[in-house]
Formats: sequence, structure tokens, C-alpha cells
Amino acid sequence: MKKLISITLAFVLLLAFSVYAGGGKKTGTSGAAELLIPVGPRGIAMGEANVSVSTGIEALFWNPAGVAKMERSADLLFSHMSYIADIGVEYGALAANFEGFGVVSFSLKALSIGDIQVTTTSNPDGTGESFSPTMIVAGISYSRQLTDAIAVGLTTNFISERMADVSSSGFAFDFGVIYDGLASVEGLSLGFVVKNLGPSMKFDGPGLYQQGQLSGLKRPPNLYKIDSAPFELPSNFQIALGYKPVIDEMNSLQLAGVYQNNNFSGDEYKFGAEYGYNNVFFVRAGYQIAPQISDDYIYGFTAGLGLNYEVENFAIIIDYAYRDVKYFDGNHVIALTLGF
Repeated sequence: MKKLISITLAFVLLLAFSVYAGGGKKTGTSGAAELLIPVGPRGIAMGEANVSVSTGIEALFWNPAGVAKMERSADLLFSHMSYIADIGVEYGALAANFEGFGVVSFSLKALSIGDIQVTTTSNPDGTGESFSPTMIVAGISYSRQLTDAIAVGLTTNFISERMADVSSSGFAFDFGVIYDGLASVEGLSLGFVVKNLGPSMKFDGPGLYQQGQLSGLKRPPNLYKIDSAPFELPSNFQIALGYKPVIDEMNSLQLAGVYQNNNFSGDEYKFGAEYGYNNVFFVRAGYQIAPQISDDYIYGFTAGLGLNYEVENFAIIIDYAYRDVKYFDGNHVIALTLGF
């Protein structure tokens, strides 16, 4: 077991180095930005800082290792986010806990962008046609509690993008570790996660064919295909700390912080806290900063509420989060989780 743990941690650090090695050289060049849109109101309300303290089905996006800590046999989650520019983000996930094996989870994220008018150089006001882009991320995850202190998780995401007559697809991988009881301190946890690792994607389809004619040759116009450039995925590495001090049976407090290194933009620092009363009512708040790109960073203050109702082996959890956004209306997220 000790060898397995050492290999796991070494693997995470190796993946993290591969992300960090590209930092600063690829700013603004990545694609598949839908991978970065957060889901899960608890984490959003805590400033996206819950990488080391997320548990159960909501941990799928933040750190798949946290899913191994789910307390029930199965969880089902649905959420809706009112994102920037009137974009809706729909998300659903299912997690099943198999005793002695681990937790297997499935998730689906879809962006609702709406119709976009087709314009051309000869018809700048529109041709009368429209198209609706579709962006989908479908994932399958496996999470396991290796020891009482260490949990690991792996997610494989299938990415699909379609805009008019062109489309692209690819795969991305997330790998995470959570270590509880750091330095033998009760309530202190450490988390690592490497996200969105995968091969480059590339657009293809009939929309890349253009009609052209070579001058001076007596030939009819022909179709020529434009070769689109590949784009990399927005991978990142996050290291996080969480602390849950012991108060009493009725009151709980959770503190969390994250350092995030990106291969597509400047580093980010995220902080969050959660207060819980009787494990039923929760109040959350957080803050996000990116000192290297402070003028262009659009996120900051976050807040939210949670309500947890449990009876026998059934649970109903309702969570809400608000995220302030510069230049745009704030993001509103609401989720319903059913536990069995």
C-alpha cells in the first residue's frame, strides 16, 4: 500500500510538471473552454477553493478523488447555471458506490447558447439563416478510498463541439488525490488535481470548403478545403489545503484555499469558507484573484446557501451559488441532489 501511495503521488507530481512546463508560453491559445466552466454550487460559492474538501457527487468537477467519500449508495445531481452572455449551462451526474470496489460516476455538461444569425461579407446584416452551436462534455469517473486518509479519482471526458458545418471532438483526463489528516492534524486536508490533459483537437467538416478559381486557367470554379489549425486543451494543476476545526455537534466550519497553475493564463488563488448548522443549513462565501492578469480577470466575490434534508436512507440537498462577474451580469447556479 505504501508503494502504491508513493507511485500515485509521484504520478500526480509528474503530470503537474507537464502542465507547469507550458505555463506562460501558451496564454490565450487553448480551446475547449467549456471544460473550465465550473459546476457544483457548493464549490462555486466557496470561491472554487474546495479541491481538498469536496465530497460526494459534487466533487466530480472539482476533484474526482472526493467522490470516493460519498456516504450513500447512490447520488443523482441536476444543476443549472445562468452563465455570461445569456448562455445556460445544464449539468447532470450519477454516482454509484460499490462496496469493496469504489465509486463509478457518469456526468454530462451541455451549453445552451441559442441561435446565431449567419452573416457574410455580402450580407453583413444576415442571410436569413441561423445556426445553434452545441458544446457537450460527457464524463465517466472512477474513485476509490485507498486508506482511511487517502482517496484517488480519475475522470475521462469526451468533448464535442459543433458550430454550423464544422465540428471537433476529443478526450480530456482529470486525476486527483485527497489526503486527510495532514501532519497528523485532525481536520487538515491536502488535495492535488491535474485537469484537462489530452491530445489537441481540430475542427473539420464541409464548412471548411471554399469555392475558388485560379486566374488565367480555363477551368470552372473548384472547392478547396481550408486546413484548420489544431488547438490544445486548457490544462491546469491545482494544489489545495482545507481545514475543518472542531466546534461542537451543532456547528461546523470549513476553510479552504487553492493555488492553480494554468497553461493558458496567469496563476489563480482561490479562498473559501462554509458554516454549517446542524448539518442542515449552510452559508458559504469565497474570493478569487489572479495577480498576473488582475486587469483582465473577471471573477471575484462568490457566495451561496445550502439546505440538506435527510430522512432514513434518503437525502434531498438544494444548493445555490452566486458569482460576481466583471462587465457581465453575475452567474447564478442552483442544484438539486438526491441521495439513496
